[in-house]
Amino acid sequence: MTSSTTAPAPTWEAPLAGAPLDATVEVPGSKSLTNRLLVLAALADAPGTLRGALRSRDADLMIRALRQLGAHIEEGDHPSTLHVTPGPVTGGVDIDTGLAGTVMRFLPPFAALADGPVRFDGDPEARVRPMLPVLAALHALGVSVHDPSTADLPTHLPFTVEGRGGVRGGAVDVDASESSQFVSGLLLAAPRFERGLTLRHIGATLPSLPHIEMTVATLRDVGVVVDDSRDGMWDVSPGPIAGRDVRVEPDLSNAAPFLAAALVAGGTVRVPGWPTLTTQPGAMVPELLERMGGTFTLADGVLTVTGTGEVHGIDVDLHAGGELAPTFAALAALADSPSRLRGIAHLRGHETDRLAALAREITRLGGQAEETRDGLVITPRPLRGDVVRTYADHRMATSAALLGLRVPGVLVENVGTTAKTLPDFTGMWLAMLGSAA
Repeated sequence: MTSSTTAPAPTWEAPLAGAPLDATVEVPGSKSLTNRLLVLAALADAPGTLRGALRSRDADLMIRALRQLGAHIEEGDHPSTLHVTPGPVTGGVDIDTGLAGTVMRFLPPFAALADGPVRFDGDPEARVRPMLPVLAALHALGVSVHDPSTADLPTHLPFTVEGRGGVRGGAVDVDASESSQFVSGLLLAAPRFERGLTLRHIGATLPSLPHIEMTVATLRDVGVVVDDSRDGMWDVSPGPIAGRDVRVEPDLSNAAPFLAAALVAGGTVRVPGWPTLTTQPGAMVPELLERMGGTFTLADGVLTVTGTGEVHGIDVDLHAGGELAPTFAALAALADSPSRLRGIAHLRGHETDRLAALAREITRLGGQAEETRDGLVITPRPLRGDVVRTYADHRMATSAALLGLRVPGVLVENVGTTAKTLPDFTGMWLAMLGSAA
């Protein structure tokens, strides 16, 4: 008889901060904006260019998928410059979504415009992420969606969208309680529907509303008429989509762990390119960090956060910015008083069940983190080093690195998962600490 063992996942030892920070961190473009702009550029009436686009696993999966569906996308003089020439939407292809929610939820409505079937599948972890709301909406609009293994409408990956060259559009109800991406995916393709789209959200709650506002803003920027004057309803008129030359904002949510490091280690971290006005949920970060003990200034597009090494607890509703929860949960575990993070029940359907994962891993290090109906209560306790599991979730990895600034011996499992949105995270983290090493 032979036996086999599974090799342990590789770990990265999160570095301690040896002194107060003094660093400037250049954060790549927003994944959320990059993938929305790519979809619209591929549906446009004329060529367009994205400058400062994020190049990460999620963005590259979107680029590959759009190329398969008929768009011509070429790099300019830098990988972050992308020239997009729209083409007829073609079917007969297999789309790999990876673990990218934007790919798996934005592209089925796009694929409904194709001239043949488009098959979707992704990572094993992606197969448990909910898909029914967007697929049910397409079905209600007359688009055939199926999974060969079941006669029922698919609820998860894999599935096939039977493109027939167009979608009639009209009115549809969607329960987007689990993800705002269900709304955004339908709105992005709606200008190409024959009758446009009137979408009504029928769920009890609507998470990450800023992401829908981002979608509406990007649609309007390319000339699409959108009426969002009624709460929970969006009316997109059919019509042209302009090709544009556009610069992508830095990803403010990806900036959050670097800025939070100033509170944990003390000192100052600066992020250039911070927009004065934005629809990104990461816009919440400076004021939240101020509530937890830091100070910030925004001058000439540079956000500067300074901390003393003291972190205070917080009671905050993160319903509009749930992607920030891992960063603020890590801060809460290092604070001098308890914290409550509310309004984030929808995080149970992200790359992993983020609430359960955060509670489990903070507890593993000796902290106290308890799940509530819609969030977490975190009571600071002395922490110790151990392996922090990431569950293929990039934000679990960055939050573990934040804990490691103060806690010796934090080993981050599969830190490479950060390539989903931040390909050189470890290099950026070490560079930030360079003046404190």
